[in-house]
Amino acid sequence: MLEYAQQANHFSMNEENCMCGDCECESDVSTFGPLSIGDTLPTMELSVYDPKKDDLAKVNTKDLLGKWVIYFFYPADFTFVCPTELEEMAGLYAEFQKEGAEVLSVSTDTAFAHKAWHDTSDAIKKIEYPMVADPDGSLSMLFGTYITEGEDAGLSLRGSFIVDPKGVLKTIEIHDNAIGRSGKELLRKLRAAKFVAEHGGNVCPASWEPGDDTLKPGIDLVGKI
Repeated sequence: MLEYAQQANHFSMNEENCMCGDCECESDVSTFGPLSIGDTLPTMELSVYDPKKDDLAKVNTKDLLGKWVIYFFYPADFTFVCPTELEEMAGLYAEFQKEGAEVLSVSTDTAFAHKAWHDTSDAIKKIEYPMVADPDGSLSMLFGTYITEGEDAGLSLRGSFIVDPKGVLKTIEIHDNAIGRSGKELLRKLRAAKFVAEHGGNVCPASWEPGDDTLKPGIDLVGKI
């Protein structure tokens, strides 16, 4: 049975990830951000629609530590480019899971809107990953995708973010809302980020795929590429 859940997303800090100098602080996500590469995400409790259970739920990001996490922001439910992106991500979800990653889609719609869309759209019915509700825009503000002006004010830009198992932000991709993204490229970047994390000192060149050669920066390599 669907039950009402408060839709605002909140976070708290501790000594390891405090951005404000107060390790006991708690606040709305919008108090902080936008995040940059290398920042550690705050501990967040997110309101979601869980398609697997067909129910509203809460996801605490502390429970995601130890996994790679993909935050996949999009403008709105019941739109046009968004279902093509989310459907592609749904088709790749098993591949992301094989890499030890969780996918969280995010828009400024409510969890109830997510459910209604999931119930009615053939493309969105394929989604099994949690769909995060961000109606106050706080999570979008934290990641720097929130639109504050114009006819799209209150929506999110298309943004894809890869967070490592320690909660550190590793990649940022933000698009104009008229430009769709590639889920396959996002999966490739996840695999590259994993390789770099697991093979210290190595870096991945352009369009690297698992099995391709990597590089190990050093004085002997200067001018050789």
